[in-house]
Amino acid sequence: MRKFLLITILLALSVGILAQVSVPPMNIKTRKLDNGLQVVTVQDKSNPVVTIQVWYRVGGKDDPKGKSGFAHMFEHMMFKATKNMPNEKMDRLTEDVGGFNNAFTSEDVTAYYELVPSNYLETLLWAESDRMVNLAVDSKNFASERDVVKEEYRQRVEANPYGMLFRSFDYLSYKIHPYKRGVIGNLDELNAATIEDAFEFYREYYRPDNASLIVVGDFDEKQLNQWIDKYFGRIKTPEKAITRVDAKEPERTKEERFEVKRPNVPFPAIGITYFAPPTTSPDIPAIEIAEAILSSGRSSRLYQSLVYEKQLAQQAAFFADTRVDKGLLIFYAIAAGGKKLEDIESAITEEIEKLKNNGPTEKELEKAKNKIITGILQNRETVQGKATDIGSAIIYRNNPRAVNKDVAELQKVTAEDVKRVMEKYFKKNTRAVINYIRGTENGGAK
Repeated sequence: MRKFLLITILLALSVGILAQVSVPPMNIKTRKLDNGLQVVTVQDKSNPVVTIQVWYRVGGKDDPKGKSGFAHMFEHMMFKATKNMPNEKMDRLTEDVGGFNNAFTSEDVTAYYELVPSNYLETLLWAESDRMVNLAVDSKNFASERDVVKEEYRQRVEANPYGMLFRSFDYLSYKIHPYKRGVIGNLDELNAATIEDAFEFYREYYRPDNASLIVVGDFDEKQLNQWIDKYFGRIKTPEKAITRVDAKEPERTKEERFEVKRPNVPFPAIGITYFAPPTTSPDIPAIEIAEAILSSGRSSRLYQSLVYEKQLAQQAAFFADTRVDKGLLIFYAIAAGGKKLEDIESAITEEIEKLKNNGPTEKELEKAKNKIITGILQNRETVQGKATDIGSAIIYRNNPRAVNKDVAELQKVTAEDVKRVMEKYFKKNTRAVINYIRGTENGGAK
C-alpha cells in the first residue's frame, strides 16, 4: 500500500492531475464489544510495526464548570501509575523497544497512541486496558501534573507575545458554548480543581463505552481479536450516564469588536473570526479548499496581498478550526512596523470579498486540491497516519469509513462550491474583530 501511494503521488504530480487520482480504500474492520467499546482495525503487513490508539470522547468542552483545562490535565495524569504499572511505565514499554507513545487533547477528544514493533502488540493492549480502569488517581500525581499544565499555560499563553491573541479567539467568539473556555484552561481554574474532581472525571469519561480502540499494522486478525476480548472485554461499563454538552451557540447577527491589551506585544495584531459549520457538514471540503487558496504558502492570496505586495503585515493567515459542534473560521495578521490595524483589516476584508464574489481560478483550485490530497496520501504511508485519520473520522464524522471518502469529496469541489461557502459563512455582520495591542492588560481573555 505504501509503495502504491508513493508511486501514485509521483506520477500524478508529474502530469499535474493529482486532484483526479483514484485512491484505494483502506480495508477497515469494525466491531463493538458487549461493554460498548468500539474496535476498529486495519491490517498492514508492509512493515513489522503496529500502532495502538485509544480515542476517548472527552475534550476541553467537557471540563467541569469553573475548572477549565481539566481534560488536558487528565491527559497528563494518564501517564502516571496504575494499580499494575509504576509511573512512566508506558515510556518503558514503548521507548525501550524502539517505539514511542504520546497523546493529545482537543476541544472534542483525548487520544492516546503508541507505535511499537508488532511483537509487542499484546503488551500494549494490556497496558491501555489497564490504564482505562486502574489509574492511580492520587494526590501526589494530581499535584505534579497540575503543575506541569500550569507551567505549559505560562509558557504558551502568558509568555508568548501572541499567546493571548489565540486564546482570545475562543474566549471572545463564543457566548455560551463551553468551547469558550479553551482546552488549556487558565491558572485560577486549574488551581480550583481537586483530587475528588479528578477521580469523578476519570470514572465518568474513561470507560469502554466512551472509547474507540484503533489498531493498524502488522498483526494476525484472529489473535488480535482474542487479545482484545481478553484485556478489554472484561472491563465493565459504569452504570452512570455520561454527561454530554448540549449547549447550542447562537448565530451572530451583528459584527462585534474587541480590544485586547497585553504588555508584551511587540507589534499590533488583528484577529477576525466567523463561525464554522460542524464537521459533519458537507461544506467542509469546500472550506478546506478556500483555506488552502487563502493561506497555504507564499503563493497564497493573503501572503501575496498583505505581506508581499502591500507590506502591511509580517504574517497573515487563515485557518478553519472545525469541531464537532460549531467551530471557528479565523483570520489573523501581525502588523509590519508602523502599519495600522485598520488598513490590515481592510486588506483582509478585500481578499474575502474577492474570493466570495469571483471564486478561485481553475489553477488555484487544482493547486489547492493537489496540495491537500498530497498531504493526505503522504500521511497514510504510515500505520500511525492511517490510524490517526481513522480516529478523526470516528470523532468528527461518526463513521470510521468516512476516511475512505475524503479524497473523493475534495476532488468534487468546484469553483462555484468555494464561492458558495464564502458567501454563506463570511458575512460582515457575523464576524468578531479583535484588535490586539500593547498596553496594560485589560482582561480580554483568561
